[in-house]
Amino acid sequence: MTPPIISEFGFSKLHLIDYISLVAATTNAFNGALLARRPDHYRHFTVAGIIILAYAGGIGGGIVRDVLVNKIPSPLINPWYLILCLAAAVLALVVDYYSAQRFKDGLFQFMTAFTLPWYAIVGAQAALTAHLGYLAAVIIGIIATTAGRWIIDGACLVVPKQLVRGEFFITSAALAGIAYVVCQQVGFPVIASTAIAFLLGFGFRLTAQTLGWEEWEPWEPAPLTEGEKARKKLGEGLHAEFKD
Repeated sequence: MTPPIISEFGFSKLHLIDYISLVAATTNAFNGALLARRPDHYRHFTVAGIIILAYAGGIGGGIVRDVLVNKIPSPLINPWYLILCLAAAVLALVVDYYSAQRFKDGLFQFMTAFTLPWYAIVGAQAALTAHLGYLAAVIIGIIATTAGRWIIDGACLVVPKQLVRGEFFITSAALAGIAYVVCQQVGFPVIASTAIAFLLGFGFRLTAQTLGWEEWEPWEPAPLTEGEKARKKLGEGLHAEFKD
């Protein structure tokens, strides 16, 4: 009998949602490695440490998702998750080495906006397949999207991004998950549902980054906000990186 790990190695064994999940894992691993090299996250990590953080960003959310829907985590069944996440981590280190401060601001923001909807879509699909409710599908999509970032932020001694002001990080994931659930329930095929959900989540996140939209904070005393630096908008960050 062929060992399970070998039988799952071929791409012919994968379904469309598996490819989407692999895209999500690979791109998030790439972002995780770059995030670990940013000045606000870097803690003198070794090469092995950065690769571990890349795996946390790439498959952390997927593992949490699979546990929530009572499945064996996909990376333990399909070795392509581990292979592609490792390749993404190595690529990120190469890019970081040759690009100096590039990818640290504007282009990094763009990449995180691009990768954000994928896990929301796969998470929502996994919940629907497990016959959970619509609300549970959206929530699992959000958790799958953001769990990896929570792990990386915690390891880097940074307040998790979900808890602080940002360009509608959670909302973008929620919109992608809601769009996917709605499209599936009205009878759209998986490809169309995925495309619509991706465009909505990615488009909203990119618009928020470009226009500087951020979540609302409660009223704070003036001394707490004095000297706070304004965030760079997406266009400003990209212009600053590539103007030369």
